[in-house]
Amino acid sequence: MGRVEEPLRLVVVDDHQMVLDGLKAMLEPHSERVRIVGEAGTPARAVTEILRHEPDAVLLDIRLRGSSGLDLCGEILGHRPGCKVVFLTVYDDEQYLYQALQLGASGFLLKRVRGSELVEYLRRIHEGEVLIDPALAGRVAKSAARIRNGEFWPGAHLGITQRESDVLSLLVAGMSNRAIATKLFITEETVKTHLRGLYRKLEVGDRAGAIAVALREGVYR
Repeated sequence: MGRVEEPLRLVVVDDHQMVLDGLKAMLEPHSERVRIVGEAGTPARAVTEILRHEPDAVLLDIRLRGSSGLDLCGEILGHRPGCKVVFLTVYDDEQYLYQALQLGASGFLLKRVRGSELVEYLRRIHEGEVLIDPALAGRVAKSAARIRNGEFWPGAHLGITQRESDVLSLLVAGMSNRAIATKLFITEETVKTHLRGLYRKLEVGDRAGAIAVALREGVYR
């Protein structure tokens, strides 16, 4: 008699109850393969649920109310390195994908995915694959081709990353840390981290110095 496959144990994290309810309804017909063992609407609650249930995987969004799923991803993997963190989001931004993978995420999917597809993706991720939504994978390939052809983001020649470039552009536009965080769907602490990286790479000590370098180098006009 063959071995019965245990269902993958999943914690879902989203700051909209409607989304959580929708995920539960979508996955319910597939409970023999994927079972939701916990849910959370905030990062703090998410950590509590993960420590309590020790799930195989966590499904979460890039943006959480007052916080960032990217920050939570790092925290989850700090507590449970073997857990598979999978982003399920409407934000089809390559930069979010790159950041997620750099943090150790195992999947990046878009919310238009169907229930049966999501179950299959989760099972494959559980078995060791790293999966990117097919709709986004094609764009990533095109971005890689642009980079190979020498088409980089503004300020790349100064050694700054694409996300640091995004922050710098908003800095030049006169935005505060809070406004930048809101615009880029990241936390203010993450903005400060990017600013420290910018100051170091541009060899300046403050915002005014970074803006001066950006304007002098013709990065943003």
